[in-house]
Amino acid sequence: MGYLFYGDATEPITIDDRTLAHLKVVIATKLRRNESFTLSWRHPEGEASGRSTLWLHPSIPLRFVFDEPVAPTLSQKWLAELSTSANTSGGILLTEEHIEPSEEGQEDDTPPDGIRAA
Repeated sequence: MGYLFYGDATEPITIDDRTLAHLKVVIATKLRRNESFTLSWRHPEGEASGRSTLWLHPSIPLRFVFDEPVAPTLSQKWLAELSTSANTSGGILLTEEHIEPSEEGQEDDTPPDGIRAA
């Protein structure tokens, strides 16, 4: 499990490492361009029901903490989906990764336009 620390919040947002790795790329790309946007997600099972939204701004401190020492191979399709949603008025809507059976193990390391894998 990974953690996202935002602003002066003392409690981190818990996000699995693979999802957090994808978010890190999309969020860093937007913030590097000095763009503000929102990040929204539904609360996972085991937490109070509902959803949350963060307003992400380049001037607010942000830290990503990963449990796994090795970064996962990133899905270019998922990065593109998250990036597309980041560029809408609704901001990033965190969705689960959709893996097609024929795509497993065949990920392309070429990033989509404007996204650089870290």
